[in-house]
Amino acid sequence: MDERAFLEEISKQLNCKIWQCYNALELFRKGATIPFIARYRKDNTGGLKANQLKTLYEKWQEFNQFLARREFILKSIESQGKLTKELKEKIYSCKNKSELEDLYLPYKPKKKTLATKAKEKGLEPLAKFIFEQSHTIEEIKEEAKKFINLEKKVKTIQEAIEGATYIIAEWISEDSDFRKWYRDKLFKEADIVVKATDINTISKYMDYYDFKQKIKNIPSHRYLAIRRGAKEGFLTYKIMLEDPEMPINKLKRKYIKKDSKCSEIIEKSIRDSFKRLIDPSIQTEVRAILKEKADEVAIKVFEKNLSDLLLSPYAGSIRVLGVDPGFKAGVKLAVVDETGKPLCTTTIHPFKDKKARDLSEKVIEKIIDKYKVEGIAIGNGTASREVRIFFKEVLKKIEGEKPFLIIVNEAGASIYSASDIAIEELPDIDISHRGAVSIARRLQDPLSELVKIDPKSIGIGQYQHDVNQKKLRESLERVVQICVNLVGVNLNTASWTILRYVSGINEKIAKNIVKYRNENGLFRNREELKKVSGIGEKTFQQAAGFLKIINGDNILDSTTVHPEAYYIVEKIANYFNISINELIKKSYLLDKLPKEKFIDDKIGKLTLDDIIKELKKPGRDPRRTFKIPEFNDKITTLKDIKKDMILEGIITNVTNFGAFIDLGLDVDGLIHISKISKKFVKDPKQVLKVGDIKKIKVIDVDLVRKRINCSLKDLEPQ
Repeated sequence: MDERAFLEEISKQLNCKIWQCYNALELFRKGATIPFIARYRKDNTGGLKANQLKTLYEKWQEFNQFLARREFILKSIESQGKLTKELKEKIYSCKNKSELEDLYLPYKPKKKTLATKAKEKGLEPLAKFIFEQSHTIEEIKEEAKKFINLEKKVKTIQEAIEGATYIIAEWISEDSDFRKWYRDKLFKEADIVVKATDINTISKYMDYYDFKQKIKNIPSHRYLAIRRGAKEGFLTYKIMLEDPEMPINKLKRKYIKKDSKCSEIIEKSIRDSFKRLIDPSIQTEVRAILKEKADEVAIKVFEKNLSDLLLSPYAGSIRVLGVDPGFKAGVKLAVVDETGKPLCTTTIHPFKDKKARDLSEKVIEKIIDKYKVEGIAIGNGTASREVRIFFKEVLKKIEGEKPFLIIVNEAGASIYSASDIAIEELPDIDISHRGAVSIARRLQDPLSELVKIDPKSIGIGQYQHDVNQKKLRESLERVVQICVNLVGVNLNTASWTILRYVSGINEKIAKNIVKYRNENGLFRNREELKKVSGIGEKTFQQAAGFLKIINGDNILDSTTVHPEAYYIVEKIANYFNISINELIKKSYLLDKLPKEKFIDDKIGKLTLDDIIKELKKPGRDPRRTFKIPEFNDKITTLKDIKKDMILEGIITNVTNFGAFIDLGLDVDGLIHISKISKKFVKDPKQVLKVGDIKKIKVIDVDLVRKRINCSLKDLEPQ
C-alpha cells in the first residue's frame, strides 16, 4: 500500500474527496493542529470537520507505523541476502500488518523451537528427503540411520525422523497463503464459544455462562466483557469453526502428493503444524484483531461521551456552594466566588443525630446568607440523594430568593483532590475539601474544571480499563483539545491547566503565559502574546484565534476571528464606511455584503462565511443551555423504585448497547438500545448525550443484581 492507496481508502471512510485528505495531510506535516485546520483552513480542506480530521490524523499515524515496519522487514530480509524481486513486490502489495508479518515469518529471527533444535542437530537434509514424498517408509528409516549422532543427541532412527517432522511442520506453518485463508475463514465463519469456569458461581458475567455467537457479528462491548470475564476467572472462550477438520483437510490436499509413499508422516507433520504452530498463532492474531476493533469502537464511545460532558451546559460566573456528600465522614462544603476562588470550606454531619442535624442547618443558612450563594452543586456519589433531600428541607426555611439546587457528576473529584494540580491550585485547602471545590467549579464551567483530571478517570467510558491505554490516552487528549478550542479560552482568566490544550500550546508555554500575566498584568491585545517566552510566529498562528481578550484594545480579540483575517474585517467595515465596533453593533448590514468582493488568495468562501457568522454573534458559546433536573424526593433507596414509575434523571454514560441515567441513587438506571425509541436506533450516541435531562419509565428492578431497567420509548406519544 502506498500513500495514494491510503488516501483512496481513508477518503471513502470519511466520505470526502481525496484532495481534501491530501491537503489536510500537508497541513499536518507542516505542524498544524486539528482545531486550527478545522476552523481556519476550511478552504484548504473543503470544510473537513474536527472529528474527520482527528480520524484522518490517527489513521495517518497508523499508516506511518505500517510503512516503518515494512521498511524494517525489507532491510531485515535484504541483510540475509534473501530479498528477491518477487518477494519485494509481494511485500509492497501488502494491505495490512497481518499480510506483512505472514511474508516475514520464514525470515524472522526465531527463538529456540523444536524445528531450530532439529536443524542444529543436522536434520534438515532428512526433512527435505522426507518432504519429497518419493521414498517409502523403509527407505526413510534407512536414510535416517545416517543422522544418528550421540554427540548431537540423536540416539535412534525414530528421534531422527521426529526431528525432521518438526522442521516440516515449521515449513508448513510459514505458508502465507494458507495463513491468510485460515485467518479470513475464522473471521467469516467461526464462532466464539464461551463457557463458565463454575456454572454455580453468581457473577455479572452470568449472561455468558453458555454463550455462542459468530465473531463477525459480536458487538465490541460483548467481546470486551467476555475478555474481562475470562481475565477475572469466571469464563473461558475459544474461537472455533463448525468443522475443525476443514483447515487440516485443506493442508492435506495442498501438501500430500497423490503418489506420496509416506503420506502418514506428512499428515502427522500437518496435524502437528496446525495444532502446535498455525492455530495458536492465528487464534492469537484473530483475538488481537477483534480486541483492536473492539478497542476502536469503545474509544469512540468514550470520545463522544467525553466531548458531550466537556461541552455540557454551564452555569457561568455565579457564586456556588459545592457539596461533597457522605455519611460517616460527614458532608464537605466549599463556597467559590464568581471566578472559582474558594471563599470558605467546612464539614457538617446532618446524619449523626438531631443536634448535629440542627447545627448543620444553621451552618448552611449562614453560608448561603453570608456569601450570597446563587447555586448549590451536590456531587452524585454516596449519600447524594439523602444530602439533596436534606438541603431541600433547609431551603424551604429560607425566606426570599433561594439558590437553585442541582446534582453534579463528581467522577474523578477524589483523584483531582490528591493531584499535583490540586496541591498547586489549592495549597491552603485541606485535601478532604478539594473535592467540594471541584464540584462547585464543575457547575460554573465543567470544561475548565474537567481538563484538570485524567479523562479516563471521569467514568464515562465503555470498558475503558480494558482497551489499549496508550491509544485511549492519546485519543482522549485530542478530544479535550478539540473541545477546548471549540469553546475558546479567556486569555486573562484561564489557568495553565486549560491553556495547555489550546492549539499549538504545550504545558511549558501555558505556564509561561500565566507567569507573564502575573508579572505584567492583563493582556491588552493578542499581539502581546508574542512577548511570552516560547511563542514564536508558528505558535502564535496556531493559538491566537482561540485565545480571547475581553474588553481589550481590539474588539476582534474577543472573537474567534483570527488575527490573520483582521484586514478583511477592516475592508468590510470600510465598505460600509463605519468602524469595526459599529459594524458589530449593526451586524444586520452583513446580510447585504457582496461576498465575492472580499474573497482573495488568503480568505476563501468558507472562511469568509465563518467570519461573518462570528461578527453577527461575537464570542458566542457553542455549549447547550443550562437546565436544572427534578429528582423524586420520595425515592431514597433502590427498594423505593417500582415498576411503571415515571422519573426524571440525567444521562451519565452512553454506550453502544444503550445509556445509563442518574436517578438520584447510588446505582444508575439502564436504558437498553431497544428501549430508547419506537423508531429504530442504530447508535444510541446519535440520539442521547451525556448531560441530557430525560424522563423515563421504570420497566423492572433487580434488587439482587442492583439493576434498574428503564424505557424512553414507553413515554413517546402513540
